[in-house]
Amino acid sequence: MSAVTSLARIGQAARSQSRNRRRYVGLLFVLPAALFTLVFFVLPLGMTIFMSLYDWPLLGEHTFIGLQNYNQLLGDAQFWDSLRFTTVYTLLVTPPIFILAFILALLVNLPLRGVGLFRTAYFLPVVIGLGTSSLLWVWLLNDRIGLVNSVLFSLGLMDRPIVWLADKAYVMPAIILSVVWKTVGFTMMLFLTGMQAIPDELYEAAMVDGAGFRARIRYIMMPLLRRTFALALVLSVIGSYLGFDQFYIMTRGGPQNSTISVVYWIYTNSFTYFKLGYGAALSVVLLVILVILSVIQLRLLRDDTSY
Repeated sequence: MSAVTSLARIGQAARSQSRNRRRYVGLLFVLPAALFTLVFFVLPLGMTIFMSLYDWPLLGEHTFIGLQNYNQLLGDAQFWDSLRFTTVYTLLVTPPIFILAFILALLVNLPLRGVGLFRTAYFLPVVIGLGTSSLLWVWLLNDRIGLVNSVLFSLGLMDRPIVWLADKAYVMPAIILSVVWKTVGFTMMLFLTGMQAIPDELYEAAMVDGAGFRARIRYIMMPLLRRTFALALVLSVIGSYLGFDQFYIMTRGGPQNSTISVVYWIYTNSFTYFKLGYGAALSVVLLVILVILSVIQLRLLRDDTSY
């Protein structure tokens, strides 16, 4: 019995050692991502929260002021205007991105010859930097040499040049058009990935039961894309609330400060007024808003099914 007991103990020790080895190997695989998150997210977040409690000029000594930056924020009319504008912009830009991306994903998901070329063409604007894209659209929308006005003139749709980026009536549609062109390919790829993950057997079974194309989309594709929709919506909303390049490059916040986004206001306070502490407080509040919005979206689009 003693020999059997010894062998059992040796086997148990070997299994325990093997489990520990696998655990350490798993930790080594996770370590690079953990270090990346620590260095580029946790530490900057902690520093931002720390700075938000100080009167922190760009040069000179910083002074602890507690929650005064947050109290100032409550009475900052420009911040609330910029938050209102950013929210309206997000509500306006998200539907066309989703609708167009879904239609394009349906088209490039068809088993047609040369469909890969169209996938590349639709995704190509995503590769271009947002700053470069914004500069391109500044030229396209120029009222004298811009291609947009030239095309509208040639089609007889207008009789005078439109100053797209200096007119309150046109600046928002112009910015939305540029952002949709830039980002719709990314959302299309998310939808396409979700569509290709759906088993073909489900569509075949539906076709045997007499389901048409629209019925298959409504009762098979749409429910199974629920998680993909949730991911795309969260990314789109966060990206819209963090919009800065297009407003800074295309309008400089104009006309008459009507296109100042939240991030633009944070940038202005931090690097124009040199109030880094107040800019940090604005950043913390924006982070809280984005977390709340993301949680609400994920709960509304929660999918309890498992497949």
